[in-house]
Amino acid sequence: MPRLDHEFIVRMEDVLRLYARPLDLRQPVVCLDEKPIVLHGSKRDGRSPRPGQVARRDYEYRRLGTANVYCIVEPLTGRRLTHATPR
Repeated sequence: MPRLDHEFIVRMEDVLRLYARPLDLRQPVVCLDEKPIVLHGSKRDGRSPRPGQVARRDYEYRRLGTANVYCIVEPLTGRRLTHATPR
């Protein structure tokens, strides 16, 4: 967590003023967030479900690299776009 010092408050107020702007299609307000994720694969085959039992899966996994998920939002229009990279 950042410290809530004077500089942080000034910058946050600047962002909030930007979000409070009226809709202008020539200058859209767009928010972007990204999240790195770890890709997992099964190390062993699981067991298929049987009558009265659910499918079983081992907790051990193989790491298959990483990917990124991007989320782009235009809050005033409600438009959003999500994109995941393959690696």
